[in-house]
Amino acid sequence: MEFGPSEETQELLDDLDEFIEEEIDPLEEEHKQFFDERREHARTDWEAGGAPAEEWDDLLAEMRRRADEAGFYRYALPERMGGMDGTNLGMAIIREHLASKGPGLHNVLQSEASIVGNHQFPQILDRFGTEEQQELIEDVITGDVFVAFGLTEPEHGSDATWMDTTGERDGDEWVIDGAKRWNSGMHIADFDLVFARTSGEDGDAEGITAFLVPTDADGFEVEYFWWTFNMPTDHAEVSIDGVRVPDGAIVGEEGRGLHVAQRFVHESRIRQAAASLGAAQFCIDEAVEYAKERETWGEPLATRQAIQFPLAELHTEAEMLRNTVRKTAAALDDEGQMITESGSSVSELVAMCNYTANNLVCRAADRAMQIHGGVGYSRHKPFEHIYRHHRRYRITEGAEEIQKRRVAGHLFDFI
Repeated sequence: MEFGPSEETQELLDDLDEFIEEEIDPLEEEHKQFFDERREHARTDWEAGGAPAEEWDDLLAEMRRRADEAGFYRYALPERMGGMDGTNLGMAIIREHLASKGPGLHNVLQSEASIVGNHQFPQILDRFGTEEQQELIEDVITGDVFVAFGLTEPEHGSDATWMDTTGERDGDEWVIDGAKRWNSGMHIADFDLVFARTSGEDGDAEGITAFLVPTDADGFEVEYFWWTFNMPTDHAEVSIDGVRVPDGAIVGEEGRGLHVAQRFVHESRIRQAAASLGAAQFCIDEAVEYAKERETWGEPLATRQAIQFPLAELHTEAEMLRNTVRKTAAALDDEGQMITESGSSVSELVAMCNYTANNLVCRAADRAMQIHGGVGYSRHKPFEHIYRHHRRYRITEGAEEIQKRRVAGHLFDFI
């Protein structure tokens, strides 16, 4: 089976490249301080707890506006939302392609902003939202309304079924109490998708409900932002003290909130894997070009096996991973294909791709730094930025240990 770009997808990639060259690169050049060695400092409002600077958010909004106007931004959405009914395979190829061009305004690592959007929340609201909630969809797509995601807690991360945040019914309302950690997007959020236990016991997957909570509700407070390896940060510590919401704030079914959280997890993880793969390939390619040009003791670095072999190994891993990522994305597009011809489940393959890609990009960035020497370690090259960003994915979005656990569960018939 062929998993390379179809003729249609290749035309889209070419169009994206042309759009980047004509519309995005000039915009990036106008705001160079956000992309050169000053990037972390320029993007961060240090006086606002380390959150993204308003000027930086405005630039990202302009990038998205231009991409939407050009018809690229909604690729993954259905046609009725102005999208292209994009496939998982197409999205994986696009995400890899954009990341392989290196960091830039076309594909911003720290903010996960791209000229081709992921659009998880519009799809969640479309799939699970009430009619009133679905009225927000267009504004969420355009960025006029922003929804944050509140699942992780101070005492619970991957063990989300052991949730301390609770919701109790009081007539036609719910009273929510608890706290959330790494609550992303809170510096600009109008709503927070808060998950709270409303029934059942610790460890039960059922009994957790998703609530769309206005961030200006009484008792809802952003305590502070966590400063992270890669700044700026949009990851807040949130306290929820007696917050009242109506019954209509529930997204999906009462007690089945984790179904909302997990509905798009496979699509999200395979796209993340593709992006990590693309960034890894960028690091490999940059290191190869530098090794060809840099001379030591009268010869290019590229003539030395100590330089050749590590890059050959990384390049081989990237090629093998590329085939598996695309195979897995294609399987996701075939809703009935839960087991592939190799006997692996799609869920197992997604986990394999995710933790392998996130590990690969960290090693590729590290090797690129090493080969570039001192300048590779500096912020005048993008490798430290790539490493610091992608290192988070070995923990977040399902830690690599959780991904390996899933693979082992299938391997040893525990799942």
